[in-house]
Amino acid sequence: MSERVALVTGASSGIGADLARELAKDGHDLVLSARTVPAMKALAAELERYGATSALIAADLAKPGAAAELAGTLEARGLQIDVIVNNAGLGGVGRFDQMDPRRVSDMLMINVVALTELTRLLVPGMVARHRGRVLLVASTASFQPGPRMAVYFATKAYVLSLGEALAYELRGTGVTVTTLCPGATATNFFKAAGANEIALQPSMSAAEVARIGYRALMAGRRVVITGMLNRILALGGRYAPHSLTLPATAALMSRR
Repeated sequence: MSERVALVTGASSGIGADLARELAKDGHDLVLSARTVPAMKALAAELERYGATSALIAADLAKPGAAAELAGTLEARGLQIDVIVNNAGLGGVGRFDQMDPRRVSDMLMINVVALTELTRLLVPGMVARHRGRVLLVASTASFQPGPRMAVYFATKAYVLSLGEALAYELRGTGVTVTTLCPGATATNFFKAAGANEIALQPSMSAAEVARIGYRALMAGRRVVITGMLNRILALGGRYAPHSLTLPATAALMSRR
């Protein structure tokens, strides 16, 4: 592999796959990590057209210790990561007390624990080399509480908070941290989250989100929200009274 190696989690489809395409087009080799190996193999074959070499590492980040195992595999293979794309994520729709406890646990493990642990394990090497870029994929859900997707919204608020703090802490080290906040995006996320029939529907493609996110990553921006409408909604969610945003969000997360 070249000296420009990027790790992408959740790389089998959606925003993760399109971010891998953007990285490959720009001369990076890839380490692709996800649960679905056949989809990663197909993506790796596609990325060869850009001259990118890809290594595949199957990982289920919902399992305790999965991030450490992934980092250990990277070290064992001698793979030095210059770009981390923490894209793996999981959602779930429903009233909190009626949700499957396993689903809640998996959301916390993937969206919070694994993302944090993997970043903590790989960033020190970047700091030691005085170069590196980190992309944390959050959401416009980061900016307000989300009834009927309470845990998902809360995990993404954590990602945004963590990303902004790390971006500040790592100033002057040569390592940048960018938090990407897309709105509803046309991926398999809605189906996987059981949200196909909710009022909120995708407004952007994964490819559009990936292009915006990649440009922001390369520019070292701290936070990027995709699209003008999403920026308006995110800022409204942050600054409008919760007496207004809570029922509005609940309506969007309800069945059409």
